[in-house]
Amino acid sequence: MKGHFARVLAAADSLPNVTESIWYRTPALRARRKCFARMKNDTTLVLLLPMEMKEMLLAARPEVFFETDHYRGYPALLVRMAVIDDDELAHWIAQSWASVATKTDLRSRPDIGQPQPNPPLTGGFA
Repeated sequence: MKGHFARVLAAADSLPNVTESIWYRTPALRARRKCFARMKNDTTLVLLLPMEMKEMLLAARPEVFFETDHYRGYPALLVRMAVIDDDELAHWIAQSWASVATKTDLRSRPDIGQPQPNPPLTGGFA
């Protein structure tokens, strides 16, 4: 889990007021006190994202993003860490952070703003 979580930490490094935590006994990230990402297991990341964004990603990139019955109907998306590249990972971690960040923190990162379903064009799709 350390290897993939190291990638998650690196992707979140520039986000304000993010701390490393434990959530459901796995490594996690918090924006102030609100969790927005955690490792489900050694190979899978859980990101909290608005439902419309989750549904878009499930349809557009099923090789990267998926859900299990446990997460159906809940604004949490599973990410296959072995498949996602670092730029796309950083984008979706930032979107997850933005979904729980305070207004003050969002103002400090106007390049992220409110969560938007606009992934970087990587991984062979246009």
